[in-house]
Amino acid sequence: MNYELHPLCTLFPRITGAEFDALVADIKANGLREPIIIHDGMILDGGNRYRACIEAGVEPSVMKFGGGNLVSYVLSANLHRRHLLPGQHAAIVSSMQNWEVAHPPHRKEGGQTSPLSTVQDRATQAGVSTKTQKRADKVAKADPELAKQVAHGEISLPKAVEQITGKRPGSKPTLEVKPVQDADMHAEMIGDAMEALRDENESLRNQIAAMLFDGTDDERSEYLDRLNALTAENKQLGILNRGLTEARDRVMRENVSLRKQGEYAAKKLKAIDRAAA
Repeated sequence: MNYELHPLCTLFPRITGAEFDALVADIKANGLREPIIIHDGMILDGGNRYRACIEAGVEPSVMKFGGGNLVSYVLSANLHRRHLLPGQHAAIVSSMQNWEVAHPPHRKEGGQTSPLSTVQDRATQAGVSTKTQKRADKVAKADPELAKQVAHGEISLPKAVEQITGKRPGSKPTLEVKPVQDADMHAEMIGDAMEALRDENESLRNQIAAMLFDGTDDERSEYLDRLNALTAENKQLGILNRGLTEARDRVMRENVSLRKQGEYAAKKLKAIDRAAA
């Protein structure tokens, strides 16, 4: 029986060349180790194994999908066991979210809700920064086929963004700080402007590092994506560290206050005991 690929399965690039030849040789020698997973008469997981079985002349063993959230299963079975670039991960997750929106009955199956509801959810699943995920979401919304090309490694995510927006990602608008009367508001605006300038400085450093990276234009673009993701992660860790430091200092101040209150209460009790005696 011939099987077509499920739409979720088609979002992942097919293996080719020496990698595919090695899979064919392994199946010829050892048989199919993992069955092909079928859902609605289509291959949900195992498209490469299925092709390799046909090439090797081995009858593929199939198994019906056991139930649950389709997207969660496909992500778990494929995304992080594949050697893909961050932009591909983000594009795959964005495309899956599009598929879920177009197929409401599958957004909740077996008691499991969608794992892709928010940008942060999608970025976590893809293992990328929210900035990279937002770019992939923008491409998937504007041109699903272009997002699929990114997922398959046919075009980099930065070039796809440039194609739909007409400009390279990462460009920032000119900062304009208007004078205000309120001193607190003015200080806040200056702080925001300084934060934006620091972000722009980091972005420029990453762009320079990517320009000096020894590789093709696409490899430089993906390298820049990785640098930006690490920068964003480092910034989040800094924010978390400041929050933990503030919480620690607050607890220490509270402990000092409680200790003083305890000492004062102890003195009062001694005074009362002496008066009673």
